[in-house]
Formats: sequence, C-alpha cells, structure tokens
Amino acid sequence: MVDGMTDSKIILITGASSGIGAAAAIHLARAGHHVVAGARREDRLRELADSATGLEHGSLSVRRLDVTDRADMAAFVDAAAAAHGRIDVIVNNAGVMPLSRLDALLIDQWDAMIDVNVRGLLNGIAAALPHFQRLGGGHFVTVASIGAHEVVPTSAVYSATKYAAWAITEGLRQESDPSIRVTTVSPGVVESELAESITDTHAAAAMREYRAAAIPPEAIARAIAYAIDEPEGVDVNEVIVRPARQR
Repeated sequence: MVDGMTDSKIILITGASSGIGAAAAIHLARAGHHVVAGARREDRLRELADSATGLEHGSLSVRRLDVTDRADMAAFVDAAAAAHGRIDVIVNNAGVMPLSRLDALLIDQWDAMIDVNVRGLLNGIAAALPHFQRLGGGHFVTVASIGAHEVVPTSAVYSATKYAAWAITEGLRQESDPSIRVTTVSPGVVESELAESITDTHAAAAMREYRAAAIPPEAIARAIAYAIDEPEGVDVNEVIVRPARQR
C-alpha cells in the first residue's frame, strides 16, 4: 500500500514521450505506482525521467520503444516483468493523427496510422496478455479517441483506426477472464503534439478551429488513474473525457 491509500502497481505506458502518455506517467508515478514508460524519442524520455526525480513512493523508468515492432514490444514488456517480478497494467497509448481528406491520397500517412494506432495496440495486447494470464490478473487500458465515436471530414482513416481500437479492446474485454480488467479511454480535444503531424492544408485549417477549446493531458491522466485505482472486481469499461465546450 502507498500511504495506506492505493495499491502500488507496475504500470507500462506506450507513447509516453509527450502529451497524454507523459502526463499519465508522471501522474501515476507520483501516486505511488512503478511506471515503465516507452516511446521512440529517447531525448524526450530522458527529459521525462528527469522530471520525475524526488518521488517519495513510486518510480519512473524509461525505455526506447517502437510499438509497430512486435519483437520490440515483447522485449519492452518482458524486461519490465523481469525487473519488477510482474506487470499489472499496460496503457496502450501510442498514437498518431495526420488527418487529411481521402482525395489528398496521403497513403503513407494512412499506413502510419494503421501501423501505430492498430498494429501497435495489437502488439501491446499480444505482449502483455500471456503475462496477465500466467499471473491470473491484469489490466489493459487503451487510449482511443472521440474519433472512435464520430467521423468528420479529414478524419476518415484516423477515425477508422480508433473505431478499430475500440472494437479490439471491447473484444478483448468480452474474451478475457474476469480477473483481467479492460478499459477504453476516449479523449476529446487535448493539448498535445498530435495535430503537428498534419500536413494536409484543409485538415490543418479545420483543426486550428476545432482545437480552440482543449483540456490539458493531465485530465486524461486522472481518468486513467481512476480506472486503474478502482478495486478488483470493478471494471471501468469506457470513459469519454472532453472539454465542456466541445459539443
């Protein structure tokens, strides 16, 4: 127990170099959990680790990770399990969002979204599920998007990948033993770097207006922590968090 309040858990987070992933890593480590954060940008990971110094109970370690590489994802999970003796939670958060109209034919960007948002999630599930099954428990958290619930012009492929993330996670919930909890968190507009990858001029202009009202990534971190910290037997299946002004 940490301060007699919350169980200390071993939590893995992907896409942790910025935005929601970084906020969740810091929030959960400060809450007393032991966090292993992965992402491709090693410089950002070092900055994240430096920002988490002086933790009283929890810890934060970092490791370079490419979620699209199945072997790398497995090594990330296995190394955390070896270092800590177990894993309790994996937050599959890594995602990209280069929005564009379909007629722009930015096919390489479509492929990137499919690789990270869908295959990356599947790789995380494949890596962690055997550990949870062997341990008789665990918790999957998928960071999807409001795009899993709606489609707008320029979001067709992105929304498709987030619909897929929602469906995969719901299927995992239904197929899993009740000892394994499964949560989907769908953020609305959040302050992040996601929109910076948009190269399509129509999408970039629409996104500037769409993102006029945004909430900080810490709001999503708190939602993730809420789901994780509920007692065993309570499975928070889905949470949608968006700005009050986002209608």
